[in-house]
Amino acid sequence: MKWVTREKARVDRIACPWLISRFVDREPVFLFVPPAEVMRVAEREGAIPYDVPDVELGHHGDRCSFDAFVEKYGLDDPALRALARIVRGADTDARHLAPESPGLYAVASGFRTIAADDHDNMRLQFPAYDALYAHCQGRVRGGAA
Repeated sequence: MKWVTREKARVDRIACPWLISRFVDREPVFLFVPPAEVMRVAEREGAIPYDVPDVELGHHGDRCSFDAFVEKYGLDDPALRALARIVRGADTDARHLAPESPGLYAVASGFRTIAADDHDNMRLQFPAYDALYAHCQGRVRGGAA
């Protein structure tokens, strides 16, 4: 499937492609475009828009797009729910939600700065999300926090 969102991704717009590629769509194609073009590109390309206003897979209340994906695709994994809390804290003004949230925001901001483009940003950040997910799995199993 094709997925489209705004360019110059930081937290949610990288976390969602990680979630999509690991749990939703094994052969995703990600399109990053200027904000004003997301819906037009979605229609033209038959792509699913995410992390933009007024779409199903966007922010709703205090929840971010990552939360919307977890809910829509029925990803009933306690480690993913823990990761969603970290992502939500990093992607919103609620950095207090998880102790990892401020660090994720800082790391994501740095990667956005050094990445050549959004696809390079995904390549750089996906290992961080793999590591955070493993950390959350350990916490869920009763390992060290």
